[in-house]
Amino acid sequence: MTAPSPLFPRRQPQPDPNDTRVLNWAQNATLAPERAVIAPENEAQLQSAIAACQGRVRMMGSRMSPGRMLAISQPEDVLLDLSRLRGVLAVDDESVTFAGGTPLYEVFEVLTSMDRMLHASPGVIASQTLAGAISTGTHGQGMQQSTLGDEAIRIRLVDAAGQVHEIDRQHPWFAAVQLGLGTLGAISAVTLRTRPTTLYTCFKSAVSDATLEHDLPEWNLQWTFSKAWWFVEENKVHVWNAREANEAERQVWRDNHGDLVTLDETSDEMNTAVDKTLQHMRNDTRIVDENGKPFRTVTRFKDFSDVIGDVYQVFCRGIATPQINIEIGVPMARVPAVISRIREWHATTRPHMHYPIILRATGPSSAWLSPSWQQPTCFFGFVVYYAEDGSLSEEGLAFLREVEKLLASEGGKPHWGKYFDASLYDWPTLYPQLSAFKAVRQALDPQGKFLNTFMAEVVS
Repeated sequence: MTAPSPLFPRRQPQPDPNDTRVLNWAQNATLAPERAVIAPENEAQLQSAIAACQGRVRMMGSRMSPGRMLAISQPEDVLLDLSRLRGVLAVDDESVTFAGGTPLYEVFEVLTSMDRMLHASPGVIASQTLAGAISTGTHGQGMQQSTLGDEAIRIRLVDAAGQVHEIDRQHPWFAAVQLGLGTLGAISAVTLRTRPTTLYTCFKSAVSDATLEHDLPEWNLQWTFSKAWWFVEENKVHVWNAREANEAERQVWRDNHGDLVTLDETSDEMNTAVDKTLQHMRNDTRIVDENGKPFRTVTRFKDFSDVIGDVYQVFCRGIATPQINIEIGVPMARVPAVISRIREWHATTRPHMHYPIILRATGPSSAWLSPSWQQPTCFFGFVVYYAEDGSLSEEGLAFLREVEKLLASEGGKPHWGKYFDASLYDWPTLYPQLSAFKAVRQALDPQGKFLNTFMAEVVS
């Protein structure tokens, strides 16, 4: 096991209950002392807290981002907890407005109760706050949609002086606020466009990876939603391809009382590949519990079945477990070449992998700092799990370092809410609108109140 590093820190598997520090969700970084946390009850209190702060302000959200994005460091700094700003604020025929601190699972539950859904496919983890998910570029899968921020039609923001701004799609700052990394202000409310609920049938399969360069773009063109897991060592791909359910399939779902339908026929085609992956994970993590969360993220691919359900039932299926997760977006036009490079690199180096490579594509985003700005993009995801004692496998981390270098050299852009090595990226080249973003930042926060050390390096 490797020594801790600033990029891949060791976690505390059993924090001291008397410790008064606030840690991030993975428990691998200190965000602030408890006394620095302010949890306003309403927008007016939020305005007052920001205006009165003499130091810097960061938002904690659900604390799922790497600590460097959220942490404060000086005694006068403030960490804002917006969890009390939650729930529905307004409804009309085409949209619903939620308070910024509303967890995504609550957003999805409310929309489902209204027989509505978002145009965007959800991310896999629904415990994020709405404001945090928008601020970091959370996305699902499917070329006909993009990030969660692209479903916003109006965002309410409190600036560094405590003033409220209503920023809609006609506003010149909207593309900055759609993905602001928490550096523009505190999002107090978001109005999301909605559509009537649609049911989907998701067909799951296991195929050879021999033609993945061709298959992946085709799946994403042919299907409404497509997601794949590439087991490189086993030359296998597990694929979920979904289309709108037909009337017979919808009736099966209704007969099941509106719960996810798992069809009777199962396939064991992924079982051997899964077992090999699990063995790597056991050797590295030394986790004894075979039913622990890290193992369940992989064992769910065994004996798989097609399903029928709404988009949240089908795709919002993530199992949150402490990990180092890197996700790099690559323009779809470059995807075949990148797949070939990964295949060749893997054959040469035989890297240690805890998990298959996750492949999710999205359509273009209008957010200036989105990795998918103005172009279809495929996100390549890589995971290394923590061991029982909070350490990380050196072989696993070596794999992450090298594969990120490979994707960065292909023009890849990292998902902002996950782990990445900032030294690999030339931000002004990757994001042509970065100077425009900085101008919006200067207007909303001229003194840099919403920055911390890491964010200042990225956007100042």
